[in-house]
Amino acid sequence: MTKFQDAKVEILKDETLSKNWYHLRNVTFNYTDSNGVTKKLKREVYDRGNGATILLYDPKRESVILVRQFRMPTHLNGHSGWLLETPAGLLDGDHPAEAIRREVMEETGYLVTDVRPLFQAFMSPGAVTETIHFFAAIIDATQRVEEGGGAAHEDEDIEVMEVSLVDAMDMIGSGEICDAKTIMLLQWAMLHRHVLAIC
Repeated sequence: MTKFQDAKVEILKDETLSKNWYHLRNVTFNYTDSNGVTKKLKREVYDRGNGATILLYDPKRESVILVRQFRMPTHLNGHSGWLLETPAGLLDGDHPAEAIRREVMEETGYLVTDVRPLFQAFMSPGAVTETIHFFAAIIDATQRVEEGGGAAHEDEDIEVMEVSLVDAMDMIGSGEICDAKTIMLLQWAMLHRHVLAIC
């Protein structure tokens, strides 16, 4: 342990600022830093629950299944809002593997049974509590069992796309793919193609 890991945190107040779709909190806390100095700090924290995402890979076609949907926050930050992503969703109280199987069917129409857990990551730890569980699964891209397109009750409007892994990597460079979780999974796939090829 370093002296920085010895820093102490004491939460003084945890206020709810908004609780609509997600939960926005204002946390007041005492922070005793690495030099032993205690300061009273405030941070706004966005709590939207934890999630899961998955790389759907067809080794015969060397392709991945991605989804395109509209994301308002990116639209407000100068993007068109239409992001190309790996299938993903919130856990909603389910085990991560069960949640991602559900999301894959809702969004893409593919049935996956064997999902391989890869790693977990905080996506924006300075402001958001969410951790994402990352998975991979081998599919046959020609064996889609339902239409997909998202859950109607959640007003989802999702386009399902098959893209070669090589093209997907090029789309990162061109900016067509700019979603962090998707970039992470595609880069993982490139590093582990030899494993995916024999699955």
